[in-house]
Amino acid sequence: MKFQASGVNEIDRSKPGSEERPRQGDLTQGPVLRTLIGFSVPMLIGNVIQTLNGSINAIWVGRLIGESALAATANANVVMFLLFAAVFGLGNATTVRVGQLFGASDIDAARRTFGGGVGFCLMFSAVVAVIGALTCEGLLHLLATPSGSLEEAEIYLRVVFVTMPFGTLSMILGMGLRGTGDSKTPLHAMILTVALDVVLNPLLIRGFGPVPACGIGGSAAATALANVAGVLLILRRLYARDLPMRLRGREIGYLLPRKDDLAYIVGKGLPMGMQMLLITSSQVVVVGLVNREGLNATAAYSASMQLWSYLQMPAFAIGTAVSAMVAQNIGARRHDRIGEITRVGMLTNLAMTGVLALLIVLAARPLLAVFLGAASPAMPIAHHLQLVVTWSYVAMGVMMVLSGTMRAYGVVMAPLVIQIVSLYPIRLGFYFLFYPEFGDDALWWSFPASTIASAAMTWLLYVKGSWRRRDQAASSTPGDPVAAK
Repeated sequence: MKFQASGVNEIDRSKPGSEERPRQGDLTQGPVLRTLIGFSVPMLIGNVIQTLNGSINAIWVGRLIGESALAATANANVVMFLLFAAVFGLGNATTVRVGQLFGASDIDAARRTFGGGVGFCLMFSAVVAVIGALTCEGLLHLLATPSGSLEEAEIYLRVVFVTMPFGTLSMILGMGLRGTGDSKTPLHAMILTVALDVVLNPLLIRGFGPVPACGIGGSAAATALANVAGVLLILRRLYARDLPMRLRGREIGYLLPRKDDLAYIVGKGLPMGMQMLLITSSQVVVVGLVNREGLNATAAYSASMQLWSYLQMPAFAIGTAVSAMVAQNIGARRHDRIGEITRVGMLTNLAMTGVLALLIVLAARPLLAVFLGAASPAMPIAHHLQLVVTWSYVAMGVMMVLSGTMRAYGVVMAPLVIQIVSLYPIRLGFYFLFYPEFGDDALWWSFPASTIASAAMTWLLYVKGSWRRRDQAASSTPGDPVAAK
């Protein structure tokens, strides 16, 4: 298909098999390392900012309203995470599909997929918003939300449900744009969203001048208004700069997803979303096991999780970047670059995560003291946790890069099975097998045991899996740039 869309600066005709190629957002050209770093760093910054925003909002709620309100948001956020996990999976599938088509210079098809992904996620979130707003009290009772925070949790969750489409739209727009090699526009939207959220939270909680005090509902409304601003910024950039994924005229109809696009987005997206749900469910189980070890163990684990949340960010960013780069190269039929992209992604992640893990271990005591206090009886347990668990995140990063490559080829069920096996039979089996002899150490060592097993199985799938036959077939298929999907 001839590339004739406006809004692209240059065309590259130098590469055999690709008469026309958009340079803006093109991840199929140039040095792999430079392209990977340039694309992944904005996502890494966005992840850090988003995590900091959650911490700051928790401080506002806890300090301005009280502990019951903080507990209310925690319970409500469990429900919302389950819903956004589904959207996250659908967004990942949209990123891959858009990337394949964008790499093939089939911009009209990429717009159709982008529009279909956005439209479907909006319809999905609207239905969930209505159902959730009507049933949020029952959902909170299912979670056994403490009675002291039940009323506040219901107010907070109802506002979040009603405004959910704005958060969904912000997420899916950003993920779709990454398929076209644009990670900066979502970052700019994230910066604006977080800045407004931080400012609006205390304003709407306490009120000021003509702005009434809205309490816990004000915190949820602040996040919703900030998401609206982020969405408006993305849309402004799309049309003001005439970016490839803008929809005009008849293209507005692309918001109604076609059957083939919907089949891909849902068929590949739901297993990805289920992986997120599996991780969350396993964390719930682990928290229950940690609680059995007493208050100090729970405090140590909670403080350690604060550090690990930052440690896993490079892996998420680089894994997503590798997936988008591989998808575009699949579309461009540049299968010769896939191995190099994966190798560079693994080495980059090893370097970044490895250095960060080393720094956390070396500075564990002062870092943990921020959350626990230097004299806390939980400090020895937390320090021991860093020595046992932290290094396993390096192996997790390798797994995420390999999964990112295979995800771009549409391989989603096998990684899901690997996730199930590593998080349940292996992690829990390790714990129950060795707990009688080693006590709580069996719980701590179950983390690296499951991570190493998951990384090993993912590596075997990458090296020996049947998906490689699709890779080879796609390399020799001249007619279909996304034959490997």
